[in-house]
Amino acid sequence: MAGLRFASLGSGSKGNAWVVRAGRTTVMVDCGFGPSAAVRRLERLGLAAGDLDAILVTHEHSDHGRGVAKLAERARCQVWLSHGCHAMLEAQDAAPVAVRILSDHAVFAVGDLQVTPYPVPHDAREPVQYTFSDGARRFGLLTDSGHVTPHIEAVLAGCDALALECNHDLDLLRTGHYPAALKRRILGPYGHLDNAAAAALLARVAGPGLRHVVAAHLSEHNNAPELARAALAGALGCEDAWVGVADQETGLDWREI
Repeated sequence: MAGLRFASLGSGSKGNAWVVRAGRTTVMVDCGFGPSAAVRRLERLGLAAGDLDAILVTHEHSDHGRGVAKLAERARCQVWLSHGCHAMLEAQDAAPVAVRILSDHAVFAVGDLQVTPYPVPHDAREPVQYTFSDGARRFGLLTDSGHVTPHIEAVLAGCDALALECNHDLDLLRTGHYPAALKRRILGPYGHLDNAAAAALLARVAGPGLRHVVAAHLSEHNNAPELARAALAGALGCEDAWVGVADQETGLDWREI
């Protein structure tokens, strides 16, 4: 298969998973769904568990890691994750068997994909996010980050496609029904990015070759697709409709770079 493609099985607090393909290689990022639900969602994209060459984990929180071990067993594939993430999954009796420990600054290859992990500030143990390249194009994924660091900007600069966390609208969160402690966690430096923060990052890293932008990890209660789209579109000066949204239930269909 020519080109670099990506899709989402679902994105939000109830479960997250992404799929990236290049050449003959298919990898999944996270599996916050049970294995049966993950397989059904893969089928919507024309995939089976056996098509996965690897699962890459960002961090151990259940909406990202709960289904990793069982799906990897079904797919008979290796799981790449940080030492800290592996330790936390092991403590939860949820660690996969076939594990490859990654360094958050070391590029590695999975078949036809070059993978660059990078550290992010989030309230997990050694969390990472990833960019993917087929040698010609690059897709950058960023969710579950409490703030944007210079290193994040450097890694994502000039990507051909981006999926960026737009977890919440500040006003909706601050005036919403969440308990004060939960609001402090989300708004804190190790919580989640809001629409405005994602838009500011996009404005700084977008290059002339940018072909896809997707808003990801939207809160069900503290955001709305139209708000996330408007924020990211405003950063680019484009029509709101050009910006995609990864939905909790329907995910995101294939995008090709």
